[in-house]
Amino acid sequence: MQTTTIDMNLAAVEEAILGGTTARRNDTVIARGEGCWLFDTNGRRYLDLTSAQGVTMLGHCHPALSKAIAEQAQTLISCPNFLYNDVRARFAAKLTEVLPPHLSHVFLANSGAEAIDGALKFARLATGRTLAIAFRSAFHGRTVGAVSLTWEKKYREPFQPLLDVTHLPYNNLAAVEEALDESVGAVFLEIVQGEGGVNIGDGNFLRGVERLCRERGALLVIDEIQTGFGRTGRWFGFEHHGLAPDMICLAKGLGAGFPMGAIAYTDRVQDSLYPGAHGSTFGGNPLASAAGLAAIETYQADGLIERSAVMGDHFLRRLREELADVVLVRDIRGIGLMLAVELRQKAGSYLRALMEEQGVLALPAGPNVIRFLPPLTITEDEVGIGVQALRTVLQQ
Repeated sequence: MQTTTIDMNLAAVEEAILGGTTARRNDTVIARGEGCWLFDTNGRRYLDLTSAQGVTMLGHCHPALSKAIAEQAQTLISCPNFLYNDVRARFAAKLTEVLPPHLSHVFLANSGAEAIDGALKFARLATGRTLAIAFRSAFHGRTVGAVSLTWEKKYREPFQPLLDVTHLPYNNLAAVEEALDESVGAVFLEIVQGEGGVNIGDGNFLRGVERLCRERGALLVIDEIQTGFGRTGRWFGFEHHGLAPDMICLAKGLGAGFPMGAIAYTDRVQDSLYPGAHGSTFGGNPLASAAGLAAIETYQADGLIERSAVMGDHFLRRLREELADVVLVRDIRGIGLMLAVELRQKAGSYLRALMEEQGVLALPAGPNVIRFLPPLTITEDEVGIGVQALRTVLQQ
């Protein structure tokens, strides 16, 4: 077979072959990472306040994580789920150690969207009901099941018809009370709507939804994909409100950057499952399990969950102090190291300026919101660099 040499720069090669579904900001090619910093092929460094879309909670190339992955890669990479595996068993035990006791069962997947899809199936088996409730501004992923729960029309409309999901206004308990009847099998919600704008759930609303689920036989499924593993200053976002969900969906911080996902669930759900009800070829493979085990052990050993709360308060305070006189800013909000600056204009040009002019990476969250999801290891000095860079571009 004849091969063709592609004579392009690296950004153009990637765009030509892999482009089509991802909007990119410029031709920067990232080659290396260390802690909160990324380095491109020209040697320029960037302060990564996105954690690579919320996943590198330990920062880039944390020594404990890299060591665990390298050692496991030389021992055993794949092991099917019909055989037991030592590292998978240790990881499962460690994960349930940090989960509340009622979530004593776990299914291991490869991503957050897979976890959401699995939870949809489990809810049907446990309740015998097919309708789900989700919320406006929600984002749960891009598979057909997950996008059925996602609110944004641009994600949904090209793929209609989707699963049977009713979308209700967030933080509106009366709407849930009216819609949640005997046809609803599960209510899916985020404690903080990250992609939707860092919209923080009201405690009375969240507890009210849980009460209605209990009264009417539906399962409460909490999407902790972005909020889990210390992002909000607790292990899981639902802990802020004393909730006891029937299922939670996990990813991102679960492997601290290594691709993996999980569903944690109760005895009620477990009792509805049977061999072959769900499965995954790669889910819980030894390499991913080693990464997840190292990640959780590092969160514990370094006190990073508690540190997230402290650094999050510091980051939020610095943003409010430094941007208090910036007319362009409409609101500043956050919980733990999940923060947002809402603007009076669209955020796209400011995100580009942050990257290109200041060497700082941040994320959008809806059209007008700049979102920060830094590693839990971020320092006060690095927070200061990010805040000053944002002030500079917003004042231009």
